[in-house]
Amino acid sequence: MAEQQKSQWSRTGGKLRKYLLHLCFQTHVIHSSQTPDWAKGIKDSQEGLASSHEHKLSFKKSKEVCLSYVQDAILQKQWRRAAEFLTFYIESLEKDYSIEYMGPSEIIWRIGTEILCNHSHSSIGEFNSFIEQMKTLGVKRYLKVCLEHAFHLLCNGLIDEAYQNLSLAESWRFGEQTTAQDKEMKLVQAYRGLLDYYSWSKQKNILLEYEQDGLEDSSVEREMHSCFRKAAMGLKEIIKIPGVWDLFVKSYVDLLEFYGDHQEAREVLSEYAYNSKFPANPNAHVYFYQFLKRHGASKKSLVSALKILHDIVPSHELMIDFNIMLQKSKKRKKRRLGLEVIFAALDYAGSKENVKAWSCLARQVKQIVISEKHLDWIKEEWNSRKDWWPAFHFSRYLAKRNWQENESLTYEKALVAGVLLGKGMFSICCAPLRCRKPPNASKKPSRALF
Repeated sequence: MAEQQKSQWSRTGGKLRKYLLHLCFQTHVIHSSQTPDWAKGIKDSQEGLASSHEHKLSFKKSKEVCLSYVQDAILQKQWRRAAEFLTFYIESLEKDYSIEYMGPSEIIWRIGTEILCNHSHSSIGEFNSFIEQMKTLGVKRYLKVCLEHAFHLLCNGLIDEAYQNLSLAESWRFGEQTTAQDKEMKLVQAYRGLLDYYSWSKQKNILLEYEQDGLEDSSVEREMHSCFRKAAMGLKEIIKIPGVWDLFVKSYVDLLEFYGDHQEAREVLSEYAYNSKFPANPNAHVYFYQFLKRHGASKKSLVSALKILHDIVPSHELMIDFNIMLQKSKKRKKRRLGLEVIFAALDYAGSKENVKAWSCLARQVKQIVISEKHLDWIKEEWNSRKDWWPAFHFSRYLAKRNWQENESLTYEKALVAGVLLGKGMFSICCAPLRCRKPPNASKKPSRALF
C-alpha cells in the first residue's frame, strides 16, 4: 500500500509542480534556469549531508522552512511568492519521497487550493486539473475535495458543473465506508439536494408565471416535481444529524409547505429547534415562530416560541413583536414580562436607535405612570441600569444626534428619560427641540420617580 502511494505521488507531484510553475512563469516570479536564494540554502544544506539520518533531519527542517515561507506569503496575500515556495516544496518531496513516506497530500491540497483560488493568473481550468489530481491522492479525503471543488465552481457561477461534480461524488464507492465518510456522503447529497431545490424553485416560478397568463406547460410541471423528489431525498437526511443546517432546513420546509405537508414541516422545525442533541441555534426558533405565525397558530404557541428565543438572544429584533404581544395580555405576569423584554432589548447597542423599541418602552412606561399601578416594575428594571443607561442612552451628544437624524426617536427617548430620571434629564433630551412640546410629554414628572 505504501509503495502504491509513493508511486501515485511520484506521478502526481510532477503534474502539480507543472501547474504552479505555469503560474510562476506567467508572473515572472522565477525562471526555469533559476533557483531562488532561499531555496539554494536549503538545497546546499541537504546536499552536504552524508548520513541517511542527517538527511532525514535536514529534509524535515527543509520542509518546515518551506511551509513557513508558504504560510507567510499566504498571510500577506503574496500569491506569486506562495506559488514559488510551494513549487519547491513539491520538488523536494519528489526527490525525497523514496526515503520515507511523508503523507503530504493534504498540505498540498489545502495550500494549493488557497493559492489557485486567489492567484490573479489562475484559471478555472487549472483549478479543475489541480483538484482532479488531489482526488487521486487520498481516498479518505476524496469527498472533502469533491465538496470544495463544487463550492469553487458555484462561486464562479458554474452551477451545472458543480451539480455534475456532486453527482459523481455521490456515486463514488471505495471499500467499506467509515462513519466520517458516511457523514461526508450525506453532506454531498445535501448540497446536491440544495441545487435540486434551486432548480425546483426556478421551475416553480416559471409555472406560476404561466398560470398568471392562463397558460399550461406539463413538461415544466413534470420537471418541477422531479426536482422536488430529488431535492427532498437529498435534504431530509442531513437534517437528522445534529448540527446547524439552516439553509437545508429552510429549503426542505419550503418544499413541504408548497405541497401542503404542513404537519411534517412543523415536526422538522420543532425537532430542529427543541432537540437537545442539536447545538443551540437562535435561527431554529426564529424559523419555528415564523412557521407558526404563517399558519395562524395560537397566541400561546407564539409566545412560547418567542420566550425561548428571548432567553437565548434577548436583543433579537423579534423581541419587539414579543413585547407587543405581551402588552396586550390581560395577565399581569405577562405584561411584567413584556417590560423586562423591552428593557433587555435596549441593553444592546444594536437597539440604541431603534424607534420601534423605544416606542414600545415609552408606551408601556406611560401606561404604568398614568395608572399609577406597578411602578415597582419600572423601579426593579431601572435599579440594575441606573448606573450606565444615562451615559449609554441619554447623553447630550446622543440627544442632539438623535434629533438631527430622527425626531420621533428623540420624542420617545425624552418621555422615557423624563420618567426614569426626572425633569432635569427630560430637559437634556428635549434640548434640541427648542421649546417644541413633545406630543407624549404632557404628563412628564417634575422629578425622578425612582
